[in-house]
Amino acid sequence: MGRRRSIDRDRVLDAAEEIVGRQGASALTIDAVAKAVGITKGGVQSCFGTKDALIDAMFERWGKTYDELFRELAGHGATPATAVRAHIEATHRSDDTSHAKAASLMAALLQTPEHLTSTRAWYRSRIAKLDMSTDEGRRLRLAFLATEGAFMLRFFGLMDIGAEEWQSIFRDIGTFGQES
Repeated sequence: MGRRRSIDRDRVLDAAEEIVGRQGASALTIDAVAKAVGITKGGVQSCFGTKDALIDAMFERWGKTYDELFRELAGHGATPATAVRAHIEATHRSDDTSHAKAASLMAALLQTPEHLTSTRAWYRSRIAKLDMSTDEGRRLRLAFLATEGAFMLRFFGLMDIGAEEWQSIFRDIGTFGQES
């Protein structure tokens, strides 16, 4: 009897991200991932169980990468203002591949109510502690919203924003989000 072949979870996640990135969230199926990796549907299911669990794992993996950069920028015990500035800078610094993965995952996540709920909560938490009674708090909220708007427009393909314009946008956002 032969040794049971182990399935590389990262390879399966890479294939799932590639499918979503190239064909859109609707193309993500257990069968499509299995074919892309060259394993059976049962093999994918043994790694993740369900499509929702696969999407959760994709988002978790991307989130770890984002969180590492965010923590590096925000530092330990960041204030609400520092946290928003760190988010803006993390979005600015991330490479196109990371952004494309994030946008693809967002499209996939937003297809189900439970993922939509958690995504809404994550976004709200990013600005929840800002003091909206201050000019700084209101400016940072607008800088956050501008960051997310630029990200979504560029990486959902709704607006052609090249690298030079991307840099210019973030210079403007950075200036707007600074303390007065």
